[in-house]
Formats: sequence, C-alpha cells, structure tokens
Amino acid sequence: MPIMTTRDVVTELLTRIAGGDPARIAELYAEDCDWKLSWPETEHGRPATPWIRHRSTRAGIAAHYGELGAHHVPEAVDTRIERVLVDGDDAVVLGEIRQTARPTGVAYRARFALHLTVEHGLVTRQHIYEDSLAVARAFGGEQAG
Repeated sequence: MPIMTTRDVVTELLTRIAGGDPARIAELYAEDCDWKLSWPETEHGRPATPWIRHRSTRAGIAAHYGELGAHHVPEAVDTRIERVLVDGDDAVVLGEIRQTARPTGVAYRARFALHLTVEHGLVTRQHIYEDSLAVARAFGGEQAG
C-alpha cells in the first residue's frame, strides 16, 4: 500500500475528527508527536478546559479528543474548513469552529489555524492557533458579545 500524501492524510484526519472517535483519530498521528496549542501557558490544564495542554504521544492525542468531546454538546458542533494549504510535508488548515460548552450551555465561535507536518503517512506535528478568548469566555459562562 503506497504512503498517503500530505493532502491525503490531512483530508482523512479532518474526516476522522468530524466522526468523533478519539482512538480512530489518533491512529493518524505518530507515536511521538509535537502537539502544541497557542494558549498562554498559565491557562493550560485548567479544570474547565482540561483538553487544553501540550501533548507528545498518540495516547495523549486520543485523550485530547475524548476530553474535548466530553466538554462540548455533540449535537451543537459545526466546524467549517475554509482552506487547506499544502507545501511538501507541511499543511495549514484554516477555518472556524462553532461549539457549545457543556457545563455552561454557552455557544461560541472560534477562528483557528492548524499547522500540521506529515511524515511517512502520519502527523508528527500539530500546532493549533485558535481564538482562546472565545473558548475561555464560553467556559466561564460569558455570552458572546
């Protein structure tokens, strides 16, 4: 079986993320992965948003998607992918997430960019840049203004 291209892997990753199965999503990541979020370090691992922290393993990435799903209303998830840009092993995904925080019931929108690196058919790096203020406000119970 031929190794998938960067675009193939990114397309499959986005499909699996939409499917919501953390273990299946994590299969597309290398055992050791550079996973970072653009949140301030002091905000990582807070009780209201435990999925927001750096990860370094496939198991940690599966846990991320499980925690993310547990803290949002699944029926209210809507991710809009606007563009996927590919340059060799690197890809950038641009879009907007629309979710509802389960503990507060507050709906929010957050713009995002993912910088992915794919090597030998697996994601080895994922750096996430998102509107962390929108997420923090929703989990703090603030309605979008």
